[in-house]
Amino acid sequence: MTTGLYGGAFDPPHVGHVALAAGAKAAFDLPRLIVLVTTRPGHKGTQLPAETRLELAQAAFPDDDVRLDPYPRTVDLLRAEAFDDPLFVVGADEFAAFLSWKEPDAVLELAELAVGTRPGYSGGQLDSVLAQLARPERVRFFEIEPNPASSTAIRDGAGAEELVPPAVAALIRDRRLYRP
Repeated sequence: MTTGLYGGAFDPPHVGHVALAAGAKAAFDLPRLIVLVTTRPGHKGTQLPAETRLELAQAAFPDDDVRLDPYPRTVDLLRAEAFDDPLFVVGADEFAAFLSWKEPDAVLELAELAVGTRPGYSGGQLDSVLAQLARPERVRFFEIEPNPASSTAIRDGAGAEELVPPAVAALIRDRRLYRP
């Protein structure tokens, strides 16, 4: 049985994250995902501590297995943990930067990649990444609806009420998170 994995900083988790997860579950007939909240992202900083981001992710993904990921890089997680037939979910923007990940070819040896694309996203950049991979057949694409949500915009004060799931908006409001 395939194990869907979806990792990120989730600082905060927004409706785009939820749509990507739902799209992957539908496209690959996954009953649920393991949502991995990275404690120490290797590629960017975070505003909130990992435990708070974990609570926000649990609110955003109530039907999934949400837990902390102590590994800063995906390849380290995949080497350390035993997942049945892992399928790692990413958005097209993350896949466009996939060659900058730590050992991208090793990631594809250990897991397949499920890449959510949206209408209007340039396929040329994705094709360029595919052409440079040793195992491009391990990358599977699925389409999702466009979504304007951005964790950066929310952290910068954009309307969290419209950009995050209601349960996440309630936590942000009640705890006064992401206030300038």
